[in-house]
Amino acid sequence: MNSSMNDRIGFAATELERIANDSVNKFGSLSTVQLNWKPGEQTWSVAQCFDHLITSHSLYFSVLSRLANGDMSQTFWERRSPMGSFFGNFLIRSLDPKNTKKMKTTTKGKPSASFIDGRVIDRFRAHQVDLIEHLRSIPSGLDLAAFKITSPLMGFVTYPIGDVVTFLPMHCQRHFNQAERVLANRRFPIVNGG
Repeated sequence: MNSSMNDRIGFAATELERIANDSVNKFGSLSTVQLNWKPGEQTWSVAQCFDHLITSHSLYFSVLSRLANGDMSQTFWERRSPMGSFFGNFLIRSLDPKNTKKMKTTTKGKPSASFIDGRVIDRFRAHQVDLIEHLRSIPSGLDLAAFKITSPLMGFVTYPIGDVVTFLPMHCQRHFNQAERVLANRRFPIVNGG
C-alpha cells in the first residue's frame, strides 16, 4: 500500500476506532428506555443515531469486499460521470461534524422507527471493527482519487473511493455529536434498568 493511501486509511481507521470507544464510554451504560428516548417527533434517539450508522455504512461492505477481491471494475458512468467529484466534495462538506444543519437521509439509510434493542452500542462497536477491516482491505496501489464507485445509497451518484475513506469517519462523528445533544437535553430521562 503506498504511503499516502496507507496514511489516509490509517487515519480513517484510527478515527473509527476512537468513535467506537467513545460511544461505548458515553452511551454504553444507558438503559434501553434511555437509548430510545427522543426529544421530539422529528428527531432521532441515541439508538437511532447509531442504528443509522450501522445501516448506512454496512451498504459499503459489498463494494469494499469486491474491491478487495479484485472483482470490481468501474462502469462507464463511474469512469465518465461529470459529477463524480462534485458529489464526493458535497458529502464531505455536508457530513463535516462542524456542520450541524439537518440533512435528510435516503430510504436505505433510515434507522429503525421501532424500539431498538439495548445492545445497539455493542453492535455499533462490532460494526466499526468490520468497517475498519473492510477499509484496510482496499488493494494496495488503488488510486483513491481516480477510482470512482456508485453510491450504495443513491444509484445515480458516483464519487471517488478516497472520498468514502474521508467521509465515513466524519459521518460517524456527526451522529455521535447528535447523540450527545440528545443526552444533554434537559428532559432526558434518568432511569435505571433496560
